[in-house]
Amino acid sequence: MKLSVNDRIFDVTANPDTPLLYVLRNDLGLVGSRFGCGSGQCGACYVLVDGKPMASCDLPVWSIENKKIVTVEGLDGRIQRALVAEQAAQCGYCISGIAISASSLISQNKNPTETEIREALEKHLCRCGSHGRVIRAIQRAAHE
Repeated sequence: MKLSVNDRIFDVTANPDTPLLYVLRNDLGLVGSRFGCGSGQCGACYVLVDGKPMASCDLPVWSIENKKIVTVEGLDGRIQRALVAEQAAQCGYCISGIAISASSLISQNKNPTETEIREALEKHLCRCGSHGRVIRAIQRAAHE
């Protein structure tokens, strides 16, 4: 099957039931999305599917054929620069999924409130406690 990932077309020979996360990491070498819980609950594996943040760990690859996939490697860098500037990542494990959801939010809302940012990140688990810095980073990125 053919997959559109980060504006490139890839021929993938994986079993159609293989989770997208495994194809991204193991077959395409795109390791920015992380395996966290394996059940779509933590947010570490999020990617954009036709602009919508989705967990890739439990998304079978057959279900996203003919859809546009964007991983953290395919973002324009605005979110990543703001996260670095605000020193928003400690261990960094969850941050790629957070960047994906933040990118989706900012593409729909050029000036999100703190409440809207918190709602957009609600599904992301971060044990480091850097939420305040993450929110400031997303506000910074929105105004860049």
